[in-house]
Amino acid sequence: MENDSLQTSLAWLRDILQGKIGHGLDARVLQGLRVIHAEKGFMRFDFVVPKSVSDIDGNWNVGALASLVDLLGGVTIFSFANRVVTSVDFSVSYYSTAKIQEHVLIESKVSANKGNLKHVVVEVKRKGNGEVIAVGKQWMASNKLSVAQVSNL
Repeated sequence: MENDSLQTSLAWLRDILQGKIGHGLDARVLQGLRVIHAEKGFMRFDFVVPKSVSDIDGNWNVGALASLVDLLGGVTIFSFANRVVTSVDFSVSYYSTAKIQEHVLIESKVSANKGNLKHVVVEVKRKGNGEVIAVGKQWMASNKLSVAQVSNL
């Protein structure tokens, strides 16, 4: 069962990246994302910031970064809970900017499990020197529906 939730969450992420599910913005925000480690409740990603998510100054748009944090937090929690989740509290702290084509590492970890509520922390760091770019914190509520049940609605 544990492996099923991990595999389902990775398949869900792959389908988002390929534009098969979600909104076009989701695929755009995650364009080029690579999973480098995945286990139940913890994932590590490699990402080169694409030009499609830049602001007018050539930096990674903060809204696009927040969307990435939200999506990856949800995928990580699904790998843990094996349930569809909804954000109930979401915040991102920005410590630095990243330029387009800059290489970053992202870690997403479930840090609390309170029944139907799960907490995830997503850290975005500059590859090379490890400087923190942003930290997202998110509480998500899981319901009793599985991905298969939601797909049939």
